[in-house]
Amino acid sequence: MQFTTRPELVGTFGMVASTHWLASAAGMAILEEGGNAFDAAAAAGLVLHVVEPHLNGLGGDTPILGFDVESGAPWVLCGQGPAPIAATGRAFEELGLDVIPGTGHLAAVVPGSFGAWMSMLERHGTLPLEAITRFAIGYARDGYPLIPDAATAIHSVTELFAEHWHSSAAIYLTAGAAPHAGSRFRNNALADTLERIVREAQAGGGSRESVIARARDVFYRGFVAEAIDAFVRKPIRDVTGEDHAGLLTGEDLARWAPRWEEPVTIEFGGVTVAKTGPWGQGPVLLQQLMALAHQDVGAPGSAQMVHTVAETAKLAFADREAFYGDPDFVDVPLSALLSDEYARERAAMVGSEASAELRPGRPGGREARLSPSIFSDRASHGVGTGEPTLGSMGLVRGDTCHLDVVDRWGNVVAATPSGGWLQSSPAVPGLGFSLPTRAQMFWVEPGLPNSIAPGKRPRTTLSPGMLLRDGVPYLAFGTPGGDQQDQWTVPFLLNLLVHGMNLQEAIDAATWHSTHMPSSFFPRTFTPRELIVEESIGSSVIDDLRQRGHDVVVSKPWSLGRLSAAGVRADGMLVAAANARGMQGYAAGR
Repeated sequence: MQFTTRPELVGTFGMVASTHWLASAAGMAILEEGGNAFDAAAAAGLVLHVVEPHLNGLGGDTPILGFDVESGAPWVLCGQGPAPIAATGRAFEELGLDVIPGTGHLAAVVPGSFGAWMSMLERHGTLPLEAITRFAIGYARDGYPLIPDAATAIHSVTELFAEHWHSSAAIYLTAGAAPHAGSRFRNNALADTLERIVREAQAGGGSRESVIARARDVFYRGFVAEAIDAFVRKPIRDVTGEDHAGLLTGEDLARWAPRWEEPVTIEFGGVTVAKTGPWGQGPVLLQQLMALAHQDVGAPGSAQMVHTVAETAKLAFADREAFYGDPDFVDVPLSALLSDEYARERAAMVGSEASAELRPGRPGGREARLSPSIFSDRASHGVGTGEPTLGSMGLVRGDTCHLDVVDRWGNVVAATPSGGWLQSSPAVPGLGFSLPTRAQMFWVEPGLPNSIAPGKRPRTTLSPGMLLRDGVPYLAFGTPGGDQQDQWTVPFLLNLLVHGMNLQEAIDAATWHSTHMPSSFFPRTFTPRELIVEESIGSSVIDDLRQRGHDVVVSKPWSLGRLSAAGVRADGMLVAAANARGMQGYAAGR
């Protein structure tokens, strides 16, 4: 038996896996009270907004992949808010900006997380609003242990808070000092906001569904939207070193609603792999799997596997940069990108040596469109933190969250809450949370698939996933990690589907990622040939990779990725697993 950091959980009642033990516990409590997977996911997601404020927030973004046994089909709920109506390339050019700042008001898009949770609850949940929100309210009001990375994030922006972001200082600093790791931390303003939303939603009476719909209206058309509108109009310091007002308005919030969509799918390893559309980077995982199906991936953790997977990722991510964008605005050649013919063509380009080129293809004869800015050198001014993912060596500069839930009826949810990072955007006065800075993922220059436009969704990195076997859910999975999300999941899936590992073994296995692709975040740089590998991959593998031309950077063991997963075995037993990396993720179930 192979040693694993935790057991693969197996049971029959329900499973919750997430990036924080308190969220997993809250989700499991909901299942124990008779709630379903959708109730549990919303409760867990709201707790994540409270206990991981450096990784996500109530004002962030959340794409959700779900399967409801009553409908018998998977669905995507897009909780990624769009750019403001006033957000045009010209608006940024008039400010002298050729790239959108990674922090402050200018990067703000419509916050989508709360709307997504409420829409999912209204359509698929069973419990009342107060039952779902009480855990998040309790932790915000009564306190929770501040994890070390959150304390580090607050400490890194203490000066910014004290001098410029006074609304954030009021929440996160005491006498000008950052809180200590492990200390009991409260956010009374956030508790007040959630309590007021519930109170105003309940005031109108009516059914469970009508109360939840009213809660969504309170957020997007009521006091929350009014506070956001007023705050964004006031100039605030951002990463440029200057003060800027924002473009987001209450009208932008009022006109938005989460989108229900069908997932994009392929067949691989005997299962159906489901992802979001090309408004997210989800299809880049599908492209990699399609191409890997025509290659020798080698043994688990071998130099052949790492090299093949990394070189395939470079090709798929080059296509992401050249072709992906909001399909409401851009004609994305998705069918061609996911065709077997194109997969074979791309697989044939993977050679024995590491490529130093950015090589988008010509799917369906389409010519690639890349921004010249990709190849320019940029430097952050250090005012706040725009990059919401791990540093190359695993140093947390902010990140994302993830959760997976399966219930005894067979409902399954995968969600990746993110955005609204405390270190990237000042807290909205009186609300206790920050706004999403996802607009930094747009290009200012026109004519690109991901060029900014009013009402357009940024091509996000958030990427929950789901596997189905014969049309029935098999597994919900995902990880934080920005551009790395759809890299770390590739060896996980290969280990699971090709090499026969169980969930925990596949999660625990040493992992890696490339930084060869353009970053999705300010300042939008990339490092050709760089390959980050965990030290535990082994010195012989590292030496082999260097001989193949990779610029290998060795990261500490247990430093890359925070995968979690929950699903249903072929025999009907429920399973779950979570990552020991980060020392906070946990799976619970019975």
